[in-house]
Amino acid sequence: MDLIDDPAPGGNLPEYSVSEVSGAVKRTLEDAFGRIRVRGEVGRVVRARSGHLYFDVKDDRNVLACTTWRGQVEGLSVIPEEGMEVVVTGRMTAYGGQSKYNLNAEQVTVAGVGALMAMFEKRKAALEKEGLFAAERKKVLPYLPEVIGVVTSPTGAVIRDILHRLRDRFPRKVLVWPVAVQGPSCAGEVARAIAGFNALAPGGALPRPDLLIVARGGGSIEDLWGFNEEVVARAAAASAIPLISAVGHETDTTLLDFVADRRAPTPTAAAEIAVPVRLELLAGVENFGARSVRAVEQGLQARRQRLRDLARGLGRPQALVEPARHRLDGLEGRLPAALRAVVSARRVRLGEAAGALRPSVVSGRAMEARRRLMREAARLGPALARGVAAQRRDFAKCEMRLRPERLQAMLGQERRALDGLCDRLARVAVAEGRTRRERLGSVDRLLETLSYRATLARGYAVVRGDGAVVTRAAEARQSKLLEIEFADGRMSPGAGSRQRSRSAEEPPEQGSLF
Repeated sequence: MDLIDDPAPGGNLPEYSVSEVSGAVKRTLEDAFGRIRVRGEVGRVVRARSGHLYFDVKDDRNVLACTTWRGQVEGLSVIPEEGMEVVVTGRMTAYGGQSKYNLNAEQVTVAGVGALMAMFEKRKAALEKEGLFAAERKKVLPYLPEVIGVVTSPTGAVIRDILHRLRDRFPRKVLVWPVAVQGPSCAGEVARAIAGFNALAPGGALPRPDLLIVARGGGSIEDLWGFNEEVVARAAAASAIPLISAVGHETDTTLLDFVADRRAPTPTAAAEIAVPVRLELLAGVENFGARSVRAVEQGLQARRQRLRDLARGLGRPQALVEPARHRLDGLEGRLPAALRAVVSARRVRLGEAAGALRPSVVSGRAMEARRRLMREAARLGPALARGVAAQRRDFAKCEMRLRPERLQAMLGQERRALDGLCDRLARVAVAEGRTRRERLGSVDRLLETLSYRATLARGYAVVRGDGAVVTRAAEARQSKLLEIEFADGRMSPGAGSRQRSRSAEEPPEQGSLF
């Protein structure tokens, strides 16, 4: 219903309900403005638990409240930050519940290159303060990686340039993770690609890269802005695989360039940094092989010359062997006489020994040995008897100690001691159970005293929304089902209670907006 002025001065003014006035204001506001673009500086920003985004856009005199619903937040190319100069596109609407109007922000873009550069410097300073640009945390690139992971667009000229350069220099296995290299989804896809390559297990069905290249062709700062997002910089800093940044041309700079382990001016240069030239390596190997052969030949020649020099300092072999040969000839002439003398001496000793071995002498010695053996045998019998007697006495002593009556007496004594211990244990168990019951009773009484049910008995109530306890009016308005618990039971508000449900796009009351 449209509002009209009184047609006649002094006449009766028409009466409108509050809802009619609020509805007319909302329709007028939405019809007059519709979809608009607003430029200003972002004030405070609040991300509600429900997922909605609330923020202010202001200039030097006024403030415009903006709301982005949870389903619209994912489509924003730029998440507003306090102090950022932005251009907000959306629809004007009004909320009669609080007599407020706001802008339903559907799209947020940064206002101009200057604002982007200011945001870039701000993020750069924050990340540098955290130490993400420090030289000591940068990893060394592998000299000749087996597998190279490339994060880029699969349809652009960048991937073709990289593959062509790798094929010319040193062919390697290449894994391409396709991503969007500009637009609102660029930052998230690049960050997930870096994390995905790092999540591959070494030696798995899909090989884990030894080196990563994040590449994109040149463009404006708006086109390259996805590589200035904080999520990309942190993903590159957390990468365990060495990473080369090859975004844009020589003059383009992104936050990824500062965090990466190596920056390449172009994607083609990144391929040149990643692998050496195969033909140069082969030429170097051949050069080293030739130098090794020459070194071995020169070493052998030097040792031959040294051997010849040393040989000239030695005497003739015949001169060295001649003295030993003369001594050998002299010993050979003395050997027959020495052998004859030794044989004669041994024959004399054998004759003397044969004379001492007469039969009477051998018989006498045998009789002496027999008498000595008989004496030892006569002494052995009594010794054995004494040993047996001693063993029998020890056995009798043990038998005396092991009588049944003694064992039964010891068993009865131990049984009485065990019964006494059982009685003591039973008394201790009863006393301990009594103590534990008393302690449990006191704790139960304390629990009843501290329980919220005692508070309910004093006239209070507990409000639950969708099964969870709510403590604020905004949470109660967002709940689909309310339940109130009193001291004597629970109830749900009846259909007759005055409740008004609002649509999902209607902003909450002032207390829940920020």
